[in-house]
Amino acid sequence: MRFYKYHGLGNDYLVMNPAEIGRELTLDEIRLICHRHYGMGSDGILWGPSASDKAPFKLRIFNPDGSEAEKSGNGLRIFSRYLYDHGFVRHAPFQIETLGGIVTSRIHSNGMVDVQMGKVSFDSRAIPVLGPPRQVLNEKIAVMGRELTFCAVTIGNPHCVLPMDELSEELARTFGPHLEVDARFPNRTNVQFLKVLDRRTIQIEIWERGAGYTLASGSSASAAAAVAHRLGFCDAKITVHMPGGELVITISDDYSIDMTGPVIRIGAGIIDDEAFSK
Repeated sequence: MRFYKYHGLGNDYLVMNPAEIGRELTLDEIRLICHRHYGMGSDGILWGPSASDKAPFKLRIFNPDGSEAEKSGNGLRIFSRYLYDHGFVRHAPFQIETLGGIVTSRIHSNGMVDVQMGKVSFDSRAIPVLGPPRQVLNEKIAVMGRELTFCAVTIGNPHCVLPMDELSEELARTFGPHLEVDARFPNRTNVQFLKVLDRRTIQIEIWERGAGYTLASGSSASAAAAVAHRLGFCDAKITVHMPGGELVITISDDYSIDMTGPVIRIGAGIIDDEAFSK
């Protein structure tokens, strides 16, 4: 099986083209391919391009646990760079269909990739979050004996954003697994711990649904920036600091999100059939 490996701020993905593989991947194969010791190791698989009647390209995104993600900001930037590297697109904007909606992407001449991620919604029915219909802002949640404040949003996939005074990797690893599967989130949720640094800058730590602790996430950066703006802490253009690096998020009046950041090509190779032997 041929693969192409890239990372966006340390968030690494394998791009696998269905036309080159010739069949669908099984759940066990996805889990093994992503495994850091028994497979190639990655934060997920970008399965595409494939045919779409809604956009020029269709992308499916698989998490290391085999579940399918609706959308991934870093994944979309990486997939866009793959399309550019292999001659499918040039510098003009192009569209990609995902489970979380259609996005518009563009490769800039300086190597940066820009993705119009879609609109953020705080509506409990869209995210979804259980309970009465509402905008999910500054609600309380009890985790491991501690009461935290959270906001919930969707940008095609669900997010739980928790404003904090101080952040750490330990914080994300401790509370993230419990918040991901909290009963009020019927589809599970991505989790961001948010610290506001100033009107144009925030810092986040990330626990990603289906992947665990993550160095960077484009959809997480988008969600956290939208919350910081909605709560009045930040302006409409926000630099998001993550352990893996920075993304720039621009928020329109209707909460449409534009995300800009780098992608690095790591290499390409073949996964031997022997890897899948028992």
